[in-house]
Amino acid sequence: MAEKLKIIPLGGLNEIGKNLTVLEYGRDIIIVDCGLGFPDDDMYGVDLVIADMTYLVKNKDRIRGMFLTHGHEDHIGGIPYAMQQFNCPIHATRLTAGLVSLKLEEHNLQHVVHLYTHEAGESVKAGCFTVEFIHVNHSIADAVAFAIKTPVGVVVMTGDFKVDPTSEDGMIDLTRFGELGKAGVLALLCDSTNVERQGYTPSERTVAESFERQFTGCRERIIVTTFASNAFRLQSLISVAHKFGRKVAVTGRSMESILKVSTELGYLKIPDGTLVDINQIKSIPKHKLVIVSTGSQGENMSALYRMAFSGHRQVEIQPGDRVIISASAIPGNEKAVGNIINELYRKGADVIYDKLEGLHVSGHACQEELKLIHGLVRPRYFIPVHGEQRHLQAHARLAQTMGMDPKNIFITDIGKVLELTRKTCKWGGTVPAGRILVDGTSVGEVGSVVLRDRKHLAQDGMLVVVVNISSQDGSVISGPDIITRGFVYVKESENLMDELRVIAAHAIDRASRGGRTDWGELRATIKSDLSGYLFKTTKRNPMILPVIMEI
Repeated sequence: MAEKLKIIPLGGLNEIGKNLTVLEYGRDIIIVDCGLGFPDDDMYGVDLVIADMTYLVKNKDRIRGMFLTHGHEDHIGGIPYAMQQFNCPIHATRLTAGLVSLKLEEHNLQHVVHLYTHEAGESVKAGCFTVEFIHVNHSIADAVAFAIKTPVGVVVMTGDFKVDPTSEDGMIDLTRFGELGKAGVLALLCDSTNVERQGYTPSERTVAESFERQFTGCRERIIVTTFASNAFRLQSLISVAHKFGRKVAVTGRSMESILKVSTELGYLKIPDGTLVDINQIKSIPKHKLVIVSTGSQGENMSALYRMAFSGHRQVEIQPGDRVIISASAIPGNEKAVGNIINELYRKGADVIYDKLEGLHVSGHACQEELKLIHGLVRPRYFIPVHGEQRHLQAHARLAQTMGMDPKNIFITDIGKVLELTRKTCKWGGTVPAGRILVDGTSVGEVGSVVLRDRKHLAQDGMLVVVVNISSQDGSVISGPDIITRGFVYVKESENLMDELRVIAAHAIDRASRGGRTDWGELRATIKSDLSGYLFKTTKRNPMILPVIMEI
């Protein structure tokens, strides 16, 4: 039988983030993007989420390269964790490669991984695949789409994109998309993030105009928070600050890293004398200063959060400070952002965050831009990607309005295999897929059982029963003692504590009758008796941990 092209998403479908797509033909595999996701509210203690890469580890000898569309965390954040499991060449544009280099250095992988830099318009051969880099517009510089030539046809992957005719780095290369469509495209994998929005995504230049309005006539200190990776936004901000004679100080680790990389690679042009160290701001008059900060998503340890809650060493919010939030809250982060806004108001700051102010524009294509790409590429098969189920379904309907046969549209999921020939596209089984949770230095060790216990502890707290028992005759030497955490305040619940000790003592007596005690049975009896009593009297179900010590 002839070989088939397999397209296997391992992330980025039915979710926002951790984008990772595998293309496989014969003995050759390439990977497009390797991102991370952020934990849900019920993932207590989890720092971030990466894709399950079991399939790639199993087939690591067949991987010919990893190709990156752009430098956002949801597309490159999983790379260090991937490279610790398998090693392959990484291909990216200059800014993306610069950001990946920082990640590799953090994990001491810079001397192990081969990182290659390319420009839009170049092509790279990787096994039987040839990957062409195509310039697109996004909210970070150096974003690209890929035209991947395979033995059965061309696959176009847009990555995250929008159409911005006035972009700082030039308009998306629509001509190349049209040429590919004219020559024939087997399959299109297209960004679905903004498919529910009608019309066109506004240009980044509108944000610069909004900054000017906010700076005009302001005699107070200005603090701006935005996505650290948006170098265009940073450039607009620095240019406006310079125009109004203000110095710019930057705070927040990710913002400092982006500033360093973008400046070194020439993506940021900072007028001499404009940038100052955050430690020097006390000597600068407030009407001559702009502070650029991380924290647009309400992150607990971000610079803006520390400012709002009086935990920042150099910056203390003062009455009259104008705080501009130049970002929209990612779904799930609304409450965290709201908490910061409330605290800033409490401290007397003037907070500008309304969407009507034009202080943020999306980096993703709306419906008319998506139609434009569909009309230019004219693929035989269409696979919507980068979105939740509602986004994928909406994108499928949009493709149908462009004349696509519903039979040629495939809404897939992580782990599902699509097999393509020159004339067919069919489902081809599944591979292992899912979410791997990262907690500190622990990768994958936090699973469903640990999360269930953490949820239990968060909801009802815990209760520890400590008993010392004689190794000679099994009699109780001391205890039972009751220790609680997150359940009740002991000093105000002494009657309850006394009753729990009595119930635990009775449970020990009952389990100890008839000779030598079975420790497992004793623990189970204590747990059962206390659990029943507590639920009956308090309607709560704390985690109960009997600790039996033999002396």
